[in-house]
Amino acid sequence: MSQVLPGDAAPVYDLIGIGFGPSNVAMSIAVSEHNARVGRQESVTAHFFEQQPSFGWHRGMLIDDATMQVSFLKDLVTLRNPTSEFSFLCYLQSKDRLIDFINHKNLFPLRVEFHDYFEWAAAKVDDMVSYGHEVVGVTPVVRDGTVDHLDVTVRSGEGLVVHRARNLVIGTGLRPQMPEGVERGDRVWHNSELLRKVEGLADGLDGTSPSRFVVVGAGQSAAENVAYLHRRFPKAEICAVFSRYGYSPADDSAFANRIFDPEAVDQYFAAPEDVKGRLMDYHGNTNYSVVDIDLIDDLYRQMYREKVLGTERLRFINVSRLVDVKETPDKARATVKSLVTGEETFLDADVVVFATGYGQADPVGLLGEVAERCLRDDEGRVRVERDYRVATDLDLRCGIYLQGGTEHTHGITSSLLSNTAIRVGEILDSLLERGVKSASGEARRSRA
Repeated sequence: MSQVLPGDAAPVYDLIGIGFGPSNVAMSIAVSEHNARVGRQESVTAHFFEQQPSFGWHRGMLIDDATMQVSFLKDLVTLRNPTSEFSFLCYLQSKDRLIDFINHKNLFPLRVEFHDYFEWAAAKVDDMVSYGHEVVGVTPVVRDGTVDHLDVTVRSGEGLVVHRARNLVIGTGLRPQMPEGVERGDRVWHNSELLRKVEGLADGLDGTSPSRFVVVGAGQSAAENVAYLHRRFPKAEICAVFSRYGYSPADDSAFANRIFDPEAVDQYFAAPEDVKGRLMDYHGNTNYSVVDIDLIDDLYRQMYREKVLGTERLRFINVSRLVDVKETPDKARATVKSLVTGEETFLDADVVVFATGYGQADPVGLLGEVAERCLRDDEGRVRVERDYRVATDLDLRCGIYLQGGTEHTHGITSSLLSNTAIRVGEILDSLLERGVKSASGEARRSRA
């Protein structure tokens, strides 16, 4: 899989991937399929490092009845290679569920099922990944003033090891966001850890059944958390807090969904900055702080039914925001302020769940002094070319590719599944077109 440059002991990969979430799983599949088509001389050597002990994608949010918000056809491969053996349909066939899924007449699989598909696909390329390995630094290898290789330092249970690469692809995903000044604790959670932490509440943190939850947020995850906790704890009151009058429906209409088309990335990339801003304003309601209309209707029906029956457990505290939360050993006290009157209300809860989204870490934060060679725009954002390659100074000849952190250049699809299959194909094409094998070919000839 690797090779050695003359005079060096370090193995050299054509591509090292940092992180092994869905995007880099798709990248590994694209490389694997390419290598299966070409001879050894044209193959791409690649390896990926993932700090988790096994594949996992938002495990804390795999609520049993939650569905995907993208079509199953937007899997890891189909839009790039409809005949791929790594498709969701091939996964269904391997699980003997293809006919059952077809009879289901639904484009949107259960989220837990799609996660199982990801695990299935990742297992088919597990020779290309090292789990339990965290990338802790990247160092340029400078020769005659130029950088043709990068040394990637990886930490595992066995200590630190340095691996050498000609190119990097960074797919480290998103980070849970909490409001400023709020720290997570036993009774203050981010929704990303919901399922893991809720198991400890089966009989309550203090041995009694939970009586109240507060869920903060107005997006899909917040609404799913409200519905799940209401169902899971039939004696508890669930208080949903958000600044709107109600949940806003996601626009998943056919024309609006064109914002996720591959061609839309070309258009967005070429657009002037003011147009990019307007496009994000126009179509933010396809993804951000919005909820599937069916879930909105279900929650409203449940709320109304409880009013009729006089057993109100589902409360929506709207046009309000949570301004403070204090945790004690036996409760969490949330202070909720009305945006209209300014009146503050105190809610004592067993748990406060913040469904407050995710943020993109600095995409080049791991690169150390290499990051100083990455060019930035007037707003301090990393400059990224159309092929997802970071723009760098001319002396850095290695490719640094981003899977995420490119919303400002490539649009909404930057961190979403919708365009993953196409994106990894474009990155692989860029590697090949830029002569990823030229240096490796020289190394092979020198060893012969």
